[in-house]
Amino acid sequence: MKEVLKQIKNLQLGDLIRVDWFDASIGKSMGSSGNIDVPVKSWGIYLGVLGEKNKHIVLAQNNFKYSNGIYDIDFTSIPLSWTVTITVLGRSEVNSEEAQILVKSFLLGRARTLKRRIRNHEKLR
Repeated sequence: MKEVLKQIKNLQLGDLIRVDWFDASIGKSMGSSGNIDVPVKSWGIYLGVLGEKNKHIVLAQNNFKYSNGIYDIDFTSIPLSWTVTITVLGRSEVNSEEAQILVKSFLLGRARTLKRRIRNHEKLR
C-alpha cells in the first residue's frame, strides 16, 4: 500500500494510467472456500482519488463533450485498497484545464443529468 500511495503522489490530473488491481468474486461451491481474487488491468485518464469513507481511484474512460462545454463521462472507480500498481502511460494526455472540467463534470454528474431530463420533458409539452 505504501508503494501505491507513493505512485499516486507522482500522478497529475489528466495523466493516462494503467491500474493493476484485484477484484473479488464471492460464491459458494462444495469444493472451494468461495473467495477468488480476480486480477484486473484498467486504463484511463486519472481524475483523482475520491471518496470520504472509502477512497477510490477514478479513471475517465470515455468523455462526451456537448456543445455547451458540459461533459458526460464513462468512468471506472477502483478501491484504493485493492490497487497493486499504477503505471503512467502518458503524461498530460488531457491538459490540466480539460482535466479540471472532467473532474467538475464527474462531481456534478447527477445534478446535470436531472437538469437535462427536465429540459427534455419541457420540450415535449
